[in-house]
Amino acid sequence: MTRALTKSLSEQNQPPLRPVRLGPADVLVERRGDGAILLRSPHPLQPYAKNLTERLVHWANAAPERVFLAQRDNSGAWRTLTYAQTLDEVRAIASALFERDLSPERPIAILSGNDIEHALIGLAAMHVGIPYAPVSVPYSLLSQDFGKLKSIIDILTPGLVFAANGTAFSRALAAAVPSDVEVVVTANPPGDRPATLFANLSGTQPAAAVDAAHAKVGHDTIAKILFTSGSTGQPKGVINTQLMLCSNQSMIRAGLAFIGDEPPVLVDWPPWNHTFGGNHDFGMVLDNGGSFYIDEGRPLPGAIEATVRNLRDIAPTIYLNVPKGFEMLLPYMRSDAALRERFFSRLKVMFYAGASLAQHVRDEFQKIAVATTGERIMFISSLGSTETAPAAIACSWESEHAGNIGLPLPGVEMKLVPRDGKLEARLRGPNITPGYWRAPQITAEAFDAEGFYKIGDAVKFADPADPAKGLLFDGRLAEDFKLATGTWVSVGPLRAAFIAHFAPLARDVVFAGADRDEVTALVFPDLDACRKLAPGLAADVAAAALLADPRVSAEFARLLDQLAAVSRGSSSQICRAILLAEPPSLDIGEMTDKGSINQRAVLANRAALVEELYAAVPSRHVIVAKSLQAAKLR
Repeated sequence: MTRALTKSLSEQNQPPLRPVRLGPADVLVERRGDGAILLRSPHPLQPYAKNLTERLVHWANAAPERVFLAQRDNSGAWRTLTYAQTLDEVRAIASALFERDLSPERPIAILSGNDIEHALIGLAAMHVGIPYAPVSVPYSLLSQDFGKLKSIIDILTPGLVFAANGTAFSRALAAAVPSDVEVVVTANPPGDRPATLFANLSGTQPAAAVDAAHAKVGHDTIAKILFTSGSTGQPKGVINTQLMLCSNQSMIRAGLAFIGDEPPVLVDWPPWNHTFGGNHDFGMVLDNGGSFYIDEGRPLPGAIEATVRNLRDIAPTIYLNVPKGFEMLLPYMRSDAALRERFFSRLKVMFYAGASLAQHVRDEFQKIAVATTGERIMFISSLGSTETAPAAIACSWESEHAGNIGLPLPGVEMKLVPRDGKLEARLRGPNITPGYWRAPQITAEAFDAEGFYKIGDAVKFADPADPAKGLLFDGRLAEDFKLATGTWVSVGPLRAAFIAHFAPLARDVVFAGADRDEVTALVFPDLDACRKLAPGLAADVAAAALLADPRVSAEFARLLDQLAAVSRGSSSQICRAILLAEPPSLDIGEMTDKGSINQRAVLANRAALVEELYAAVPSRHVIVAKSLQAAKLR
């Protein structure tokens, strides 16, 4: 039964929510004697496909002329493929791949990012049961030593590697891909090794063997190997089966019921080597017969403009992004009426994932939506991981505050296990990975005795008296630490509070304090925001000089004091901070390819700065919360 959208007492004086059909918001709760809590939806999971490209075949017959994939060409025009055209291309490429003796032992690795050719090769591989692994682009284009790429290639032992632009990826190919592995490129073959043109694959005559192979692709077939981002360790190859992908789309539709009523239209940039973009978003469009407009933009200075251009053209029915993406769109939404009107014209839901959304960003988007349409547009989120395909828990109602991740979706069982004063989340269901590729020991450690996957996150109830009001993310367990007093520091909530308090000056933060008396911070500042504190400073001044400007340090000191004044207890009081001029490094593991910070790596690589934070006499680089220092001296 679909949950009716009714106004709560807190909503009586607010503009109305735009009507949208969502799934039920109820939960069955079982409390065990050992303190564990089991949560599951009372609603059964609806039927789902045998394999994901079964849906491509369906839509090629049911809506052959509907646009499935779109991408801007070199002239800036939209290049499109319909469902019928996509299936024809997929069958042709699948025939070419089928001839090459590819298999789970010799899968396909895709080094380049989101584009139509990437999509076609991935779909063709899945169509005939060949696993493929989309690999993070920065591992090839930004890394200097190609360490992570080499490790991934060693784990995969691919039989074919695709890179859209052979010239751009030539160094990575030379460094990491054995010379006997076939390389396929869309254009510009590398000069130092043979390469097959993508056009040769797509020009293959489809063979009868393709349809026979497709008929054998079932729930146990490996679809992909996705590598984790390594935010709390080294990347691991997560096996993604057809069962995971297909069942998860049924789960997503159970929460976002409207995508089954009207084919979704997405303007989407999240990289397909991550489960959010490659499984959740791409799969949502394919499973429900929608249209996927590939966004070449990014939530980065100089790259967000491409996203804005695309949103001026295409009105999404659901908009999915990371919190930083929503934040970077705000100035354009404020200043561009045509953009606002197009963006909100048929938008049902705004969906964020990957991190916590700052409350001020959520609130301003709602103000802009109301000013543009007279209605609020629902903001929702969920919790999942590469190992959960990814949707496992989702919020299917409007929550007053950012951060509610909702309840288990139909088909998912959730176990909450008390641990160090928190509730550790564990998950079981058809969307859960069977394990890690060629890593049996890591696989065994990832599951408990009842077969629940240990996702590594802590959660808490939004309202302990009413579990149906949903769950809140309570941090990554691997990041939490104890002070010398034995007090636990919960890093996730503290990080969210710190960034919200220092917005927009702090881009990210890492906390130190394990076995120390106090919590301190290494801050990755937003340099553009900091420059606004120091007018008259040269635009090209070095980051270190900018952060040393007294106006910048004084504002951080003021905010640090202000935060200390409202913090209660040593676990939430930040006593000292250092502003980092050097950004987090991908090569040494401080940052994942999706921009997440690996706290342990930052603390290890910048150990000298941590010692500086705790020196008896603070150096000139250290910002001190003077109110806490004064309290200690009294």
